[in-house]
Parts: sequence; C-alpha cells; structure tokens
Amino acid sequence: MSEGLCPHCGEALRRFKLPDNTGWEGEFQLACFSDDCPYYSRGWRHMEEHYAVKASYRYRIDPTTGHASPLAVWSPTALRDYVVDSDAHDAQRGTGG
Repeated sequence: MSEGLCPHCGEALRRFKLPDNTGWEGEFQLACFSDDCPYYSRGWRHMEEHYAVKASYRYRIDPTTGHASPLAVWSPTALRDYVVDSDAHDAQRGTGG
C-alpha cells in the first residue's frame, strides 16, 4: 500500500502514529524513513552548522492538508517505533503485502 514517494530519494513514504501532544491533526503522518535519503543525510550537517545541535530531519507530509515540512529527529532511530507496519497489518487481514 503505497501512499507516495519521497521527492528526495524515491523511497515509499511510511505512515507513523503521532506521539501525544504534537498539535497535528489526524491519526498519522507520512514520512521518509530511509537513512540513505539525501534530505535526511544533509540534515545532520545543516543542523550542526546553523543551529549547533546534533539533529536532522526527515521529509514529512501531513495527509490531512497535503503540506510537506521537515520532521525533526534526534537520532537515526527516532520515531521509528511509531511507524505503522502496513505489510504486517495486511498479512493479519489476509490481504497479502
């Protein structure tokens, strides 16, 4: 179940559940979780040089508005535990994956 591709690397965007108190609407957002994505890779240097922080960002889309913006991450594994595994969900429902 593809919900779009990252314009920076071409990888499929993945649904992730929203942590509490984000202020975003809806139950989930879409983001690129590829560690090879150039947008994410360049983000580490950009954030260090411009803001003196060890952080990066991933490409994100709010599906309720279609608005794209950076999703701040503080480590390569940040927010991965919020990713909704569509393939496992489809397999449980018997729809393949």
